[in-house]
Amino acid sequence: MSSPSPAPVPFPSTLLTDLRSAVGESHVLQGGDLGAYERDWRKRWHGRALAVVRPGSTAEVAAVLRACARHGTAVVPQGGNTGLVGGSVPDDSGTQILLNLGRLNRVRAIDAANLTMTVEAGCVLQAAQAAAETAGLLLPLSLAAEGSCTLGGNLSTNAGGTQVLRYGNARELCLGLEVVTPDGEVWDGLSGLRKDNTGYDLRHLYIGSEGTLGVITAAVMRLYPQPAASMTALAACDSVAQCVALLQLAQGRAAASLTGFEVVSDCALSLVRKHFPQIPQPLPPAPWTVLLEVSDAESAEHARTVFEGLLEAALESGVITDAAVATSVAQSRAMWHLRESISMAQAEEGLNIKHDIALPVSRIPAFVASTDAALARAFPGVRLVNFGHLGDGNLHYNVQAPLGASAPAFLAQQEHAVNTLVYDAVQAHGGSISAEHGIGALKREELAQRKSPVALSLMRAIKQALDPDQRMNPGRML
Repeated sequence: MSSPSPAPVPFPSTLLTDLRSAVGESHVLQGGDLGAYERDWRKRWHGRALAVVRPGSTAEVAAVLRACARHGTAVVPQGGNTGLVGGSVPDDSGTQILLNLGRLNRVRAIDAANLTMTVEAGCVLQAAQAAAETAGLLLPLSLAAEGSCTLGGNLSTNAGGTQVLRYGNARELCLGLEVVTPDGEVWDGLSGLRKDNTGYDLRHLYIGSEGTLGVITAAVMRLYPQPAASMTALAACDSVAQCVALLQLAQGRAAASLTGFEVVSDCALSLVRKHFPQIPQPLPPAPWTVLLEVSDAESAEHARTVFEGLLEAALESGVITDAAVATSVAQSRAMWHLRESISMAQAEEGLNIKHDIALPVSRIPAFVASTDAALARAFPGVRLVNFGHLGDGNLHYNVQAPLGASAPAFLAQQEHAVNTLVYDAVQAHGGSISAEHGIGALKREELAQRKSPVALSLMRAIKQALDPDQRMNPGRML
């Protein structure tokens, strides 16, 4: 028999009245089961909100923030709640407003001649992609959570994904923003201009700020023509160094046509084989598997010529040992589905210690070799689930408990030591402790220790200038 839900925290009566007036009584949620809002995707953080407020327009967001400013109430913005660093759920104080933007989900406009779309922050990424495709265009931002993550969350964390190599991350794909400030003012920066040299570029303050400076309510995103054709393949490599050599070969032969280059360790694919045996794996197990994709604006014949020449050269030179080429759209999607199933397979295996790191591509082989060995010595039997976007230097270098060990116990007992070892190695190789997931609550203390004092001072000055009362997503990032 389940235990009763905790009683709601008493509201300051005037705040409750103001919030209901701003968004409607049915969109101010208090009490009952709010776990979908108050618990993060990894189930590592479970907070308690004073209320969940679901505005349906920019004007309603502004009204909510004005009300919270009057009452000195903290606000935690939330999109699809798919983040991995504990940045979009409330703390357990029961004093924070959780501002869920799921109702701001419209595609406001598509300007085909300007190659832009204006979309609200709560629009699910996949829906925005579909709207662009219906217009015969491409929104190239793509990641595993695209069926549930939202554009506002993508921009707030400067999401990357699988096509950064060709199109850049969320920052490069955004031309303008609409933002509500902590005191409820609206900045309309929804410009579709590619050139605007009229002072500080304010959008870059908000992109990647994780809701600590204001609330993104809409954005102008870059679009591209749909490629005429694309080719996808899996290739087997014996080492990370060979994966890097394949990347160099692919960049030399395919140039800007190379849109995807993902690397996956056998440990990562073994978890998919274990938990999702129905997902086909076209190649026999190999130490490393590369998923690469070439997209061409000219013709399918040109794409095929480039792709086949690349794989032949890689086989002849010994850079790869085997390859499987997708011969249909369905096979291409199946290869990407294999890659995107790794995170779910890890979740099925149990809690793990996640690292979202960035390194110079040239340093990745040395980092992997030395850090793998150091972790094996320090934590015998540990499993290293290494995969990610090698083309842009981003690895998801995750550490799973040894077989037979308790995953929750390993996480609780060893996370700090594992993180210290990994992040020390990342810094030694000139890398970053966060490539695309952000800082949130998970890496806040690491950032404080590892970011330069000058950079931290500048960040705190910006925070103080834009959110002097420290009400926007407190306890995150800084």
